[in-house]
Amino acid sequence: MKRRDLLTHSRFIPKKKGVYCPILSIFVIKWLATDMKSPVLYLIPVTLGDTPIEKVLPLYNTTIISELNYFIVENIRSARRFLKKCNPKIEIDTITFYELNQHTDIKEIASYLLPMKRGESIGVISEAGCPAVADPGADVVALAQQEGYRVMPLVGPSSILMAVMASGFNGQSFAFQGYLPIEANERVKKLKQLESRAYTEDQTQLFIETPYRNQKMAEEILLHCKPQTRLCIAMNITCDDEYIVTRSVKAWKGKLPDMHKKPAIFLIYKGS
Repeated sequence: MKRRDLLTHSRFIPKKKGVYCPILSIFVIKWLATDMKSPVLYLIPVTLGDTPIEKVLPLYNTTIISELNYFIVENIRSARRFLKKCNPKIEIDTITFYELNQHTDIKEIASYLLPMKRGESIGVISEAGCPAVADPGADVVALAQQEGYRVMPLVGPSSILMAVMASGFNGQSFAFQGYLPIEANERVKKLKQLESRAYTEDQTQLFIETPYRNQKMAEEILLHCKPQTRLCIAMNITCDDEYIVTRSVKAWKGKLPDMHKKPAIFLIYKGS
């Protein structure tokens, strides 16, 4: 039975003035009522591409989304489209959006949580995938934890975990490195360091690149990594043209797919 049902179920309603059913004390009733009003910071995953909502998100997510009046988002325009996709009947114009991205002043973030002081729950939405993972949403989550608010991550697609799952690499020890350095020499140096860790620490290494530089990144891996090192290229995860393939660096040469402007994750792991 859900908590809200406990307050209305006939077994727990006073039988007559001043007399309560012994099954549930008035103290528990007060606790339930208070707990129901406790605000929650919901971390709401977003589809990784033009994927049907029902394919990757549970109904529970859309139910939560439909009940919220406040959202912290990376981009308001795309967030509005996502919410409408989840629930076409949602009244977008009644929703308050707070934008949180690389341009947001860190001093403004605290004000985004003010609705929670009034008992209002808030949803956090990224541009794609899970918020707060390689995402500016991590800053508001840290603040919510600091303030003692409940933080609830919802189920949804994570390109990082799904890439590890499908790669065939070590799933007990892996590290997501984000973007590698832009400067050519530094990028090669970092790439070699990660390859070394894959061998010495038996650890899967994951990293990403700006979509329009994916092809160059893949070519550099083939140029600078050992022939036996294994490389997994995971593109457009959960989409109709999803591509997740693992080969040795040597086997990849001359067989790279077209990666231009396609969201991708690169994984490297030791070869035998």
